Amino acid sequence: MKIKMKSKITTLTFLLVITLLSCNQESQFKDFKYADKPETITCDGVNLKLLNEALYSFENDIITHYHKGNGTPRLDQAYSQIIRNSIYGRLKIEDIASKHTVNVFEALKKEDNLWDANNPKSHLNYNSKVLNCIANSLKDTSLKTTLNALISTNSMAPKLFGPALVSKSRNALNDKSLAMYITLDLFYAKMFDIDFSKVNFERTEQKVDFNAVPSIKNPAEDPHAGHNH
Repeated sequence: MKIKMKSKITTLTFLLVITLLSCNQESQFKDFKYADKPETITCDGVNLKLLNEALYSFENDIITHYHKGNGTPRLDQAYSQIIRNSIYGRLKIEDIASKHTVNVFEALKKEDNLWDANNPKSHLNYNSKVLNCIANSLKDTSLKTTLNALISTNSMAPKLFGPALVSKSRNALNDKSLAMYITLDLFYAKMFDIDFSKVNFERTEQKVDFNAVPSIKNPAEDPHAGHNH
């Protein structure tokens, strides 16, 4: 009788823990502003809804920051700027990140396996499920080969992979796996070093019309590809 009772208690405890963990994972973040946007990447075993939110919030921030009021906001130009500034140490996240993006970051910090606090090159975990998915989903063959080679040899770092991105920044518009890498490694991973309690978020924010940005179907058709601006 005691054995059966113990067995029931153990089973109930296990189910309770699983339920609490599931509820906790679901309740970490509720303020989704971009839930109606298309999915960005397809990966198993990761929090895709939160990653989606992270990418769209990031894109909104960079196009708002880098648009200087001249003509239509250009997401391709914003990506070019953010990549260069990030890999060459000129990125000022406190001037770019919105309060919403910081809230998303606080939720992202709780994601298992996504970060590596002991990596001096980047706080992003290059052996995580998300990075493994991204590395195997890149559309550009050369970028895919380079990223996988750097990861497999334990030599991956933004400064090593970054230069390969500079001339292909516009690819991020149509390759959301690439966009997600940029979002996580060149932006959110650097947010660990910022004290956001001292940041003024009362900046004018501009909502991005994601349907209005230019689309490049074939990088070979891009007259700016391979050129520095």
